[in-house]
Amino acid sequence: MIGLSANLQYYLCCNPVDMRNGFDGLAGIVRNVLNQDPVSGPVFIFINRAGTHIKLLYWDGDGFAMFYKRLERGRYSVDRGNKPAPSRLITREELMMILEDLSFKDLKRKRRFKIS
Repeated sequence: MIGLSANLQYYLCCNPVDMRNGFDGLAGIVRNVLNQDPVSGPVFIFINRAGTHIKLLYWDGDGFAMFYKRLERGRYSVDRGNKPAPSRLITREELMMILEDLSFKDLKRKRRFKIS
């Protein structure tokens, strides 16, 4: 099971993805498009062109786990920019905001102590 821990890294794929891709297809995108190792530990997030489907791919130590959600109404709103990088690192909070359809475009984070 994917636990959305603050200790994990989350990479959002900035390009739309065909949701017919399964474990191997998404792992191939991670390897060949995002230039990352799919078994390295992060959670990789994919959204389709219409913004109605989302998949999260995660290697849990002995196999891939996937979370897949299709919205019945509405769209996931993700700013992909004009010429985005293949992926971008996001926080767990940003992922939760995407899943809950909250905008983090104008969000301002207050300063807190954080161990690096």
